[in-house]
Amino acid sequence: MSYTVKHIYEADYGCEERPAGYKPKDIVILTDDSGAEIRLELPDEELVAKGINEGDRVMLDGNNDISKA
Repeated sequence: MSYTVKHIYEADYGCEERPAGYKPKDIVILTDDSGAEIRLELPDEELVAKGINEGDRVMLDGNNDISKA
């Protein structure tokens, strides 16, 4: 199914210390054509590597693997 990336922001872990080797994650809000929203927590480096930004059209498979449409 295809979605539009509505917003991307860094996940907030409050004052908790991040463990060694931690890889930053982002909260990604997607909207479908009917306006329904879904939220995913995805690795920041994956979004950067795939060139996914706010406003982009993306595809999401059954394993929540995201790719540009």
